[in-house]
Amino acid sequence: MALNETDLSLPPVEEVREEMLKLYPSKTRRKREKQIVVNDPDSPKEIGANTRTVPGIITQRGCTYAGCKGVVIGPIGDMLHITHGPIGCGYYSWLSRRNLTRARDYSHGKEKGINYLQYCMSTDMTENEIVYGGEKKLEAAIEEAWNEFKPKAIVVYATCPVGLIGDDIHAVSRRMKEKLGINVFALSCEGYRGVSQSAGHHIANNKVFTDMVGLDDTKPTGRYNINILGEYNIGGDAWEIHRIFDLVGINIVGVLSGAVSYDQICNCHTADLNVVMCHRSINYMAEMMETKYGIPWFKINFIGADSTAKSLRKIAKYFGDKALIDRVEEVIAAEMIDVRATLEKVKPITTGKRVALFVGGSRAHHYQDLFGEMEMKVISAGYEFAHRDDYEGRNILPEIKVDADSRNIEELEIEADPVRYNPRLSEERKRQFAEEGFAFKDYEGMMREMNKETLVIDDISHHELEKLIEIYKPAVIGSGIKDKYIVEKMGVPCKQLHSYDYGGPYAGFKGAINFFEEIARMVSSPVWSYVTAPWDQPASPANETTTSGPVSAEV
Repeated sequence: MALNETDLSLPPVEEVREEMLKLYPSKTRRKREKQIVVNDPDSPKEIGANTRTVPGIITQRGCTYAGCKGVVIGPIGDMLHITHGPIGCGYYSWLSRRNLTRARDYSHGKEKGINYLQYCMSTDMTENEIVYGGEKKLEAAIEEAWNEFKPKAIVVYATCPVGLIGDDIHAVSRRMKEKLGINVFALSCEGYRGVSQSAGHHIANNKVFTDMVGLDDTKPTGRYNINILGEYNIGGDAWEIHRIFDLVGINIVGVLSGAVSYDQICNCHTADLNVVMCHRSINYMAEMMETKYGIPWFKINFIGADSTAKSLRKIAKYFGDKALIDRVEEVIAAEMIDVRATLEKVKPITTGKRVALFVGGSRAHHYQDLFGEMEMKVISAGYEFAHRDDYEGRNILPEIKVDADSRNIEELEIEADPVRYNPRLSEERKRQFAEEGFAFKDYEGMMREMNKETLVIDDISHHELEKLIEIYKPAVIGSGIKDKYIVEKMGVPCKQLHSYDYGGPYAGFKGAINFFEEIARMVSSPVWSYVTAPWDQPASPANETTTSGPVSAEV
């Protein structure tokens, strides 16, 4: 159903798109036209994605370092994370995403209750290191960290100055690994190395796979053993997912990489199945683990009660045990009682209200399920750092050309392990699954699940966001900290979906209840009526030009 078929107060979507584009200079417009498309779920259009942001446009994106340290590896709480670079880069990633973890007891550690996420460790590069090199300072920092904390592993992250001056962080890490007798490795994740933080995800996946996965061959003791890939325990999401799996009797070997230990990641190649939450950040890992160890994978979603139930059923069907299937249905039935009761309370408040989502990873996709359960209308959505397949589905992967930016990232050549490769599925079982319509490596993309004639916007600019709010007047925007206060100055509540505004969890059944109640409070609060949006302010000699100001130079 087309959005405008149900809401005649909205202008034609092509007019909205044109309003966003008309301010741009011609060259900038030609690029942005490819990144703003009117959706047709039956035949998704090609969208411009994973391209560099136009200079002069304020973007939501982070850098390669942010994707590597801030997303994939940084949430591992019992490793020491050292940022080799200026202190600003280190501070950026310190507690900024609310990746929660519990302190773990290790006899190896100097103290009980190890959790290093509260520390911001940086070599604090200054002009002296920029001129004379920072390798000695890095080596001293690693040794100091070892002497102070005695961790199981230390990881070093490069920032932009490190790449520019040519510090060999890998050589330093190898020397310290030999000296200290623990795992020490480094990542060349300089901020400029890729288009966005997506490049950092790829770099991190490669290093975790080569330097961590497979170091411990201890067999898991559970009957049904899985890894959850692309779950970072923001606001406690992973703990809610753990609770559900404990109820149904499924053992989680490892979570990459929220609420997980170093040892669990080293052992995660022993699992029977990989399920993928955030496709963009970890699809590389899923593919490599299947190639080397024979672990199949498929996409799931634990954001939304209905999506959680659907994902649990698919996992149970994979294992094919009737007792597990029945137990899953019992848990779903019990959990949905409170979910439905909460929805009955909030729907009179939320039904029909408009929402737009612009978030990284799979969140702009997954959270549409939660808003849909509240019968809210998604009028527009987009990613910060997606590739075309995140929008259009994995079937278009062969069409994506490798560009110069992608070539900056190493592509590992993975082969089946001659000893440990163990196909979890026989060829006969694969055929049975195919006949039943059970799909592996399935990812249809966001566009196929959005309404017709909604706007799909990649790497949205603040000008485009302002125009969208002015025209559509959504009840809430789902975004991140870079947009939060800009949005709220326009009289619209902004729900952070990267850090949750210190709320959460929002995953699973209890997480859905938390989200329903919080959104209902946000959209019903009278405080937003006291904010005067820029387009509602009276014109004055100082304010006669567009409120957006200059957007971009001709580049």
